[in-house]
Amino acid sequence: MSVIEELQTAVTTVAESVGPSIVGIGRGTRGSGVVVADGKVLTNAHNLRGDEVTVTFADGRRTRGTVAGWDGDGDLAIVDVDTAGATPVSWAEGADLAVGTAVFGASASHGGGTRVTFGMVSAVARPFRGPGGRRIDGSVEHTAPLAPGSSGGALLDAQGQLVGINTNRIGEGFYLALPADATLHGRVDALARGESPTRPRLGVAVAPSHVARRLRRSVGLPERDGILVRGVEDDSLAAAAGIQSGDLIVDVGGKAVADADDLYAALGSLEPPFAVTLVRGTDERTVEVGGAKPRTPGDA
Repeated sequence: MSVIEELQTAVTTVAESVGPSIVGIGRGTRGSGVVVADGKVLTNAHNLRGDEVTVTFADGRRTRGTVAGWDGDGDLAIVDVDTAGATPVSWAEGADLAVGTAVFGASASHGGGTRVTFGMVSAVARPFRGPGGRRIDGSVEHTAPLAPGSSGGALLDAQGQLVGINTNRIGEGFYLALPADATLHGRVDALARGESPTRPRLGVAVAPSHVARRLRRSVGLPERDGILVRGVEDDSLAAAAGIQSGDLIVDVGGKAVADADDLYAALGSLEPPFAVTLVRGTDERTVEVGGAKPRTPGDA
């Protein structure tokens, strides 16, 4: 059998075995999803617009599902829906993916049916930004072509086992997927149980550290690592704590903050109340977020 014939056989096998387990998410197939357990569909959080969503199966059956668990920062969600006739996709070990590994992309096509494409892993451990701006590490870059509406679909090995969840396009011919490793499996299980992660939001718009240094230098203030607050949302944790536009956040919960990724990482490990150290002009002060009013060093 030639290489072309082997590839044709592999694509056909994957399409036949996994096709019924790939679904369309949203009217007009806004995204795709994967049946990972009876009554459970895994998709990207950015494919959802509310607590309910239309789910279209490969045979054309269309029904409504409800969101069981949602993780906007991690771009994952589980939808509860009647999956009758769709066998859950089995998991492989996505952590074993390496450059050169052959992979297959499976996604829903408009109106029903499954699209299957072939590619190879081109890079591993790639970071990207989730819908809320948080850095997501450890993604897999591959070359299996994905049409619009493919995010949330499956990345598969030649046996039709799940090795990743496709997330987004990063340029001509390159795509990113979250690897189906033990960490992802644990997150999916928690979402399926209805355990949506909660992370505190300060409610601030920020400028990057290099902008903060330049602005402070331009008005004669000493340079300092940190992120500059450009705006504060009304009724937010930051507003209640007295954080103001122009403040330089330098520490959150005892962790130094030099850029937005540091801020996200710190917030991801905290529950209010927690301390935020900021510099206002030349005055360094600490405020308690989710607790008492602002205080400065030396206050009673």
